[in-house]
Amino acid sequence: MQSAIAISPEPVAVEPAVIRRVILASALGTIFEWYDFYLYGSLAVFFGGLFFPPGNETAALLASLATFGAGFGVRPLGAIVFGHIGDLVGRKYTFLVTMGTMGLGTALVGLLPTYEGWGLGATVLLVVLRLIQGLALGGEYGGAVTYVAEHVPDDKRGYYTSFIQTTATIGFFLSLAVIGATRIGVGEATFKAWGWRVPFLLSFVLLGVSLYIRFQMRESPLFAKLKAGGKASKNPLKESFTNPLNLRYVVLALFGATAGQAVVWYTGQFYALTFLQTALKIDWRTSYVLVAIALALGTPLGVVFGTLSDRVGRKRIMMAGLALAALTYVPIYMAMKHFSNPGGLAKADPAQINSVAMVLLLVVQMVYVCMVYGPIAAFLVELFPTRIRYTSMSLPYHLGNGWFGGFLPLIATAVTSSAWAKERFGAGAIYTGLLYPIGVCLLTLLVGGLFIRETKGHKIDAEFHHRG
Repeated sequence: MQSAIAISPEPVAVEPAVIRRVILASALGTIFEWYDFYLYGSLAVFFGGLFFPPGNETAALLASLATFGAGFGVRPLGAIVFGHIGDLVGRKYTFLVTMGTMGLGTALVGLLPTYEGWGLGATVLLVVLRLIQGLALGGEYGGAVTYVAEHVPDDKRGYYTSFIQTTATIGFFLSLAVIGATRIGVGEATFKAWGWRVPFLLSFVLLGVSLYIRFQMRESPLFAKLKAGGKASKNPLKESFTNPLNLRYVVLALFGATAGQAVVWYTGQFYALTFLQTALKIDWRTSYVLVAIALALGTPLGVVFGTLSDRVGRKRIMMAGLALAALTYVPIYMAMKHFSNPGGLAKADPAQINSVAMVLLLVVQMVYVCMVYGPIAAFLVELFPTRIRYTSMSLPYHLGNGWFGGFLPLIATAVTSSAWAKERFGAGAIYTGLLYPIGVCLLTLLVGGLFIRETKGHKIDAEFHHRG
């Protein structure tokens, strides 16, 4: 099957030293953006009592998680807006804009009044800033992955783009580390009073560093060559979503890849952290340490699976990760309870927690995360032609990760807190939230297994190429 666009530029060779600089610059900037975006997620449980009406802890937690999800809800809009600009104007300048928007949106959270001072006005301002963050992130990821992919050789695309895939987890890890260090450094009372602002205000510094790095970068050679030849798209949105062939790939990318990838990523990291603190009643410090160790041990596997996908293919690895997650999530979370709070105490006793077993269970989930996430950047860029790649790959990625993944902590927590779950499953209600990620994994396995074809080996330096 061939693309509807037929242009054949000569291959563009890039020196290895240039590739290394491109990856370093792209990765550092993207790490800082993920740090900005995930600061709120790392403090979602804490923010429930800071920006929402007091009196009902469960309602406050759900409201806090809903605000966390709001940033994800607008990511597809950001993907459309910034993807269109990226395919029209260029990759470099677009993610300069996304970086500045994200950095300011995050830093301003550190200046917000709390519910105690401004009431619902503080809540509204927090939601607005989360929406701004979501819009910016909707344009960042597609730009970074496209930029890197358009510099690297076809036979190492999985390896090189997997470094960008690790940035999300590293950003999450960085947010945990900064928050943890601040809480320990200033003390819990001071952190609740004003110390929580410090990690957000640090974004002003990170923004300056990131913008400096991004200004040193040059435009993607493939896009520059396309634009110089007058072949750049005049209307990326129209070409991406009104061309039946391209639209088919967008839909397949969503339901056959990114939806399942998203729920595995957010279950293995954010929901795991929420589950430790809310369902298992483990204190924040122990929860942070357990998750941080698992992230540190598991994250390098993203590069391992990205590299492996250059040899055995993207699809096989991603589908295997989805299948393993769907089959083992319930026993993994049951084991997490067994090794931390088997008696269901109101507060888990740190002395009774088997830390080695808990880290191992979290690392297993990180293996699944890396299996589905490591190869997916290469998979997505290989689906679409250069002239509309930024727009076309960004939308399914952010629909999957923004909607299917971003609302997972809220959906799963709401299910486990529901009267239905408690009446039907009793003490087992804490596992019912896993029905959602398991269901999405099975859906993606079905669609991806039947309709997605392998993309490894596709040439992205020519618009006329075999696409499945």
